Amino acid sequence: MHSGDRSDTARRSYAVRVAAFFAAFFLVYGVHVPYLPLWLSEQGLTVSQIAIITATPYILRDFVTPAVAFYADRTRSHRGTIIALTAVGGAATLTLSQMSGFWPILVFAVVTSVAMTTIMPLTEVIALHGMRTTGYDYGRVRLWGSLSFIVANVIAAEIIARLTGASIIWMLAGAFAMTFMVAQALPRAGKRLASQETQELSPAAAGRLAVAPLFVLFLIAGGCVQAAHATYYTFATLHWASQGISPLMIGLLWAVGVLAEVALFAVSGRIVTRVGIKGLLMVASSCAVFRWTAMSFDPPLWALFGLQTLHAFTFGAAHIAAIHFMAKAVPEQLAGTAQALYASVGMGVAMAIATLMSGTLYHHYAGGAYLGMSALALLGFSAALVLARLWNGGHVVRLAREG
Repeated sequence: MHSGDRSDTARRSYAVRVAAFFAAFFLVYGVHVPYLPLWLSEQGLTVSQIAIITATPYILRDFVTPAVAFYADRTRSHRGTIIALTAVGGAATLTLSQMSGFWPILVFAVVTSVAMTTIMPLTEVIALHGMRTTGYDYGRVRLWGSLSFIVANVIAAEIIARLTGASIIWMLAGAFAMTFMVAQALPRAGKRLASQETQELSPAAAGRLAVAPLFVLFLIAGGCVQAAHATYYTFATLHWASQGISPLMIGLLWAVGVLAEVALFAVSGRIVTRVGIKGLLMVASSCAVFRWTAMSFDPPLWALFGLQTLHAFTFGAAHIAAIHFMAKAVPEQLAGTAQALYASVGMGVAMAIATLMSGTLYHHYAGGAYLGMSALALLGFSAALVLARLWNGGHVVRLAREG
């Protein structure tokens, strides 16, 4: 076999295994994100309690996710850590199904959410390692997760319509079980670090990255744009249901948004080449300002479908820009730490604040709460504009051996 054939085989094998995991894992997201608030509501919890349960994991993962990711970076045990987290998430979900009352539900819902959100940055490390070493197109691998989200979204909507919201928690447990099984086939994210490299990859190195001015600007820009989805993620299903929109139509609205995201992922390699990382982040933030402002006016159903296509930019473009920024701006040895800081500090803090704010705004203004998300997206746009002027495309922090 020629070296080119071996290279193509390795690229396909790596891409297929990562794509399969994205497809399994996003079954969890496809049930959890749109429908867990509905399950919480059926347990008799108030809007404020639902907002607290949704926001608390974003706060806790600021401590949990970076610590877990830094451990995985030092030991190169990203796959093993992912497998353990899927087991924890599944067990917590099964326990949650037996809970009642705010405090017991809070505890196990938080464990489920923190496990789920910590899996994602570790998976991205494995995906980015494959992009660097085999040259596959990240967007075309990642889109399988989004397609899986659509499938889970629509099927879950139909099951809920037939069996009521009690089925939500069992679908979530089943999705975790499938993810656990598929995780066994994940590739490893590179060889274990040598002793010298492990010493250089110290907590001080992670600390330098966390306070690097350009990385902080990136966290603000990307974090604010993603956190501006807080009202949408937490209350869109409840709000649309209150307007008389059927469960199936609600599922289709979620599906249209993710389908638009998939379309962007499919051509993301060319878009990054043409628009650039900085340009893509600015497009994402400006679209977010428009989308959430329009949503605050409670548009009719036909307009909602149009606005849902903007998810390709408010989430998809922002995510692609973030992934490519971290691939270029951060040394590979700190890839997991960077992903975790982005997920926990960038999106976590901002998302926690935005979710709590959404609970208050939605309680008083219903759909008008989206206007607060528009203001958050505007802050993200401002940070993206400054980053575009200051970042030269190189590393924002260096390890000791880089000089």
